[in-house]
Amino acid sequence: MAQRLATEYVKTCLQLTEAEMFKFFQMFVDHQVTLQVKVLENGNQEVVFQDGAGQEIVLSFEKKSGLYECTGSCRLSNTLLANLMRKAVSEFKGSATVNRIYPSYTMVYYYERGTVVKIEEVKGQLLTVIYEYKDTIGLMQQMFQKREVEQEIEMIYDQINHLLDLRNMLQQQEEHQQIDTRLNELTHRLFILEA
Repeated sequence: MAQRLATEYVKTCLQLTEAEMFKFFQMFVDHQVTLQVKVLENGNQEVVFQDGAGQEIVLSFEKKSGLYECTGSCRLSNTLLANLMRKAVSEFKGSATVNRIYPSYTMVYYYERGTVVKIEEVKGQLLTVIYEYKDTIGLMQQMFQKREVEQEIEMIYDQINHLLDLRNMLQQQEEHQQIDTRLNELTHRLFILEA
């Protein structure tokens, strides 16, 4: 298996409550990562995570509507910090684009709400989709909830019934021909919708 050179977190976005922020910090501390927190005047925080080898992550958390929002990017060569960031994005339902860089290719992971939704392999100019999440249950539910065709079919049946009643009441041949023409159009449309 190829040795990973670096992991790059691009377009990372985490939104944490104050309690989640404490859990986020604790996750790193539990793995012997030291952290320094600078609390700025406006309540924002800048956090520096350092492992024993001198690798560090600097993350800025902006306080917005009672949540701490972290948006940014970082490049890590330390596996421990990369794995902790992956775990944090997953556990705290974050979004990110993560480049796992190897000597001859890059694997790009797309996270949405803490879940990997797409994985791509990039070799030079060649891009190959390895995995892509498809919400088949959600798509099926949407299709099931779309009742436009059924409603149109019901409307056509009502129109046909009305025209048949009208045809039975009218005696003139011209009126019958007009109704028959319209009935022919409606039955053709009905045939298309039910097919």
